[in-house]
Amino acid sequence: MKLSILLYLLLSFISAIAYGQENLSGTVTDAHTNEAIPGVMVGNATTGKCLATTNAKGKFTIKAESVTTLRFTIIGYADKLYTLAGNNPVNVMLEPSTVNLQQVVISASRERQARQDAPIAISKINATQIHDTKATALYQLLNKVTGVYMVNLGNEQHTMAIRQPITYNALYLYMEDGLPIRPTGIFNHNSLYEINMSGVRDIEVIKGPASSLYGSNAIGGAINFITQGPPAGYAGNVSVQGDNYHYRRVDADGGFSTGKFGLYVGGYIAHQKDSWQDYSDFDKRSGNFKTTYDFDNATRLTASVAYNYLNTQTPGSLDSAHFYSRSYGANQRFTYRKVNAFRANAKLEHSWSDRSNTFLTLFYRDNSTAQLPSYYISDVRDNAGNYVSSNGQENDQSFHSLGLLAQHRQDLDFLHSRLIVGVYADNSPSSYYAKYLDIQKDVQNNYYTGYTNTGRFIDDYRIKLFNTAAYAQYEIKPAEPLRIVMGLRYDRIHYNFTNGIPAGSTKYKQQETNDFNIVAPKLGLTYNFGNNKGLYANYSVGFQPPETGDLYSARQLTPLKQATFNNYEAGGWFTALNKKMYVEVTLYDLEGRNEIINQLLPDNTTQNQNAGATRHRGIEYSVAYAPVSELSFRFSGTNAKHTYVDYSEVATNFGTGTSTVTVYNGNRMNNAPAWIANSEITYKPACINGFRIATEWQHINSYFTNPANTKTYSGYNIYNLRLGYDVKSSVLKGMGIWCNVLNLTNKLYATTVTSNQYGDTYNAAPPRIYTLGVSYSFSKN
Repeated sequence: MKLSILLYLLLSFISAIAYGQENLSGTVTDAHTNEAIPGVMVGNATTGKCLATTNAKGKFTIKAESVTTLRFTIIGYADKLYTLAGNNPVNVMLEPSTVNLQQVVISASRERQARQDAPIAISKINATQIHDTKATALYQLLNKVTGVYMVNLGNEQHTMAIRQPITYNALYLYMEDGLPIRPTGIFNHNSLYEINMSGVRDIEVIKGPASSLYGSNAIGGAINFITQGPPAGYAGNVSVQGDNYHYRRVDADGGFSTGKFGLYVGGYIAHQKDSWQDYSDFDKRSGNFKTTYDFDNATRLTASVAYNYLNTQTPGSLDSAHFYSRSYGANQRFTYRKVNAFRANAKLEHSWSDRSNTFLTLFYRDNSTAQLPSYYISDVRDNAGNYVSSNGQENDQSFHSLGLLAQHRQDLDFLHSRLIVGVYADNSPSSYYAKYLDIQKDVQNNYYTGYTNTGRFIDDYRIKLFNTAAYAQYEIKPAEPLRIVMGLRYDRIHYNFTNGIPAGSTKYKQQETNDFNIVAPKLGLTYNFGNNKGLYANYSVGFQPPETGDLYSARQLTPLKQATFNNYEAGGWFTALNKKMYVEVTLYDLEGRNEIINQLLPDNTTQNQNAGATRHRGIEYSVAYAPVSELSFRFSGTNAKHTYVDYSEVATNFGTGTSTVTVYNGNRMNNAPAWIANSEITYKPACINGFRIATEWQHINSYFTNPANTKTYSGYNIYNLRLGYDVKSSVLKGMGIWCNVLNLTNKLYATTVTSNQYGDTYNAAPPRIYTLGVSYSFSKN
């Protein structure tokens, strides 16, 4: 009897050991964000057999059998081999691939899909590029993207050029997790300072109109910042950096997942004082908060909060004498900009099946921008050109938003088709006031010494802004390699303007209501030849209603109409040299009607007006090459021609009462470089695991600075150097150090130049800057 019991216990013990050996579990996460990666194929590296796929939490379980090495594969990440050494569970970290056309994107349809299935020009900056670049401003990342020139205006201020000249107009849509960070009609060319760089996981850039999905302003392009989510297990990171011109910054983020709940918190604090440019101190505070709760495997609730604060001095641009002598002194010391931007949203997502998914997002915004802008300081002159006086303004724009976005996706058997339908509503009442300033000037030294607030309003109004929209996108596959995508969106944009300035004032505008009803179609196709070779083409329409400031500001004297753009483009992609080289090319023709042009007036102020017609034609191309795993090369560029087809300006001599019409038909549009290029070589030696060195070249070609094409700026070439080392083992594991040298040759250049009848003004770029940083990160699944 005792022998039988002993034998039973022995057999049970052996069975338990055998069962434990048969089953192997693990978690797969992103190497930089530590977020779980679903959909990773776990295969036998020897036979190629797929053993399992990770679930929504990045977890998998397999029967170990005689497997010694596993291969982990998913689109958008570098494959990884993992040799089993008795450890169970297994924790695997995948590195986002930087030399791969097969990226997974979200912005093309608000659904995850392979890049090659989207008939649009779309690029992605992933977590590896963000980590390696260590950007102190977003232009250092976005200028790596084919066809993008993000103009650095200092202290995270900026403007943009994507399939357009350098412009301050509302031709771009900026989003966070697929939601516009500002409502239609209240565009700000600087608004990316309302993004927390520290909390961004990926950046996706759509080039060309995307109005059929996203609505107004998505004309030159749309940029979607995808924020980090809770890590698997727990993880955290803290870093400190500074440069030789007194820029200081501290970043910290972290989070955890336990059971059904996940949390992520991250942000940074930046401070600058006494920098290379006079009167350019600033402070920035940014933070993101995100939680997730999984009710079950099919239903998830995500709640997010973002807050960004900016307080910066604004030195303004330089005249040619100060610019070329590298004299970076400001001509005043009282202008400023203060920004408070708060956003919150809650998203409920449910997967009815693998073929059907629905989400509903509720969102809220609360935003204010107060400023005394340098660009509104103007001189009054008599008919002979003699100085009389100077004036300016102090203004404040605020809005708060309540809205929703709902979308349903249904896959159908008919021609392997997919239907996506959605609705959008955004109620964003806003207010704006501007007060007139008398500005004192030392004329002899061309220096503004101070100002007096007169208490008189230039503008004081309220706007009830309501945007409703419905959209649909239908995809069919009549043949295995062919995918056809049809999209349509209808927008109704309603402005209800109420003026707070008493009737009878010379600045008074009537109360009024404006409605814009807009339909934006899209038709596109992709043809996949297989083996990473394919073509795409699309036709799309973009639209831009006038901004509320353009319609109702007392400064705007010319009535404006809605602008419409027709876009025709075709492109393709292929691999070469045993998939070590990836090439992508796009040709586009963007035809504008009633495009809103920013006209510079003699007193250095601006006035918007419609151009009858404009044309933007170009080619965008990118090449990525990795001859060996340690070395990678990237080259991206765009050659474009931006032309006035039907555009004229009227100049009035108020002394004589005569007007002169100047026609610019056929001229190149001003501030439109014909060639923009960016290239980078990165080396990560296997013998020093964790070390990296990269050199970058940025080229901006010469361009005309006035519509008459009589003045030019020569453009520039600059070089950047980046070095870093992340400790992968030893007691210092998790430590990191980096050194970036921007403008390596200390080149004198301007990020943008404008001309008027009195001369040119230059937005000076920084001289050589050395940035040094250290970090520490930790994680456990």
